[in-house]
Amino acid sequence: MSRSAVVLRFGRPNSDGWPVCAGSGREIVDQAMRSAVNRVELAELSDADEETSSPEEGRVPVWLTQVPYALVLSALAAGIVIVAAAYFKRGPAIIAGALLLAAAFRAFLPHDWVGMLAVRRRWVDLVTLITMAVLLIVLAWVAPQLSS
Repeated sequence: MSRSAVVLRFGRPNSDGWPVCAGSGREIVDQAMRSAVNRVELAELSDADEETSSPEEGRVPVWLTQVPYALVLSALAAGIVIVAAAYFKRGPAIIAGALLLAAAFRAFLPHDWVGMLAVRRRWVDLVTLITMAVLLIVLAWVAPQLSS
């Protein structure tokens, strides 16, 4: 326990039913005033920091960070629609292309621009996306062509 800490020891109750504190009331009031002043000073410091740094400086609009994600999702949706139309060679190839597009966005775009494509660390995202794309390309190559 630090030296400046006030220790309250409760004794027997007063005649009005409240316990008597061994620490003086003046110490408690002084400690409360110091903590209130510290909170006010911290609030003033945080307000001053916000005024000096402009939040718009160098930031990308939120909607623009989601454009790469929207492109990848639209390519994935197109691949799923093509698979649903019974084209089992073209569909996975398009989905693999969408995954490779996501990997390219994740590899070359800065962190502020990738939006929701940044899920884990960059290298984990890249390894996962490229591995899944390669597996889908192999699946598209091996899958038999259904002829009608």
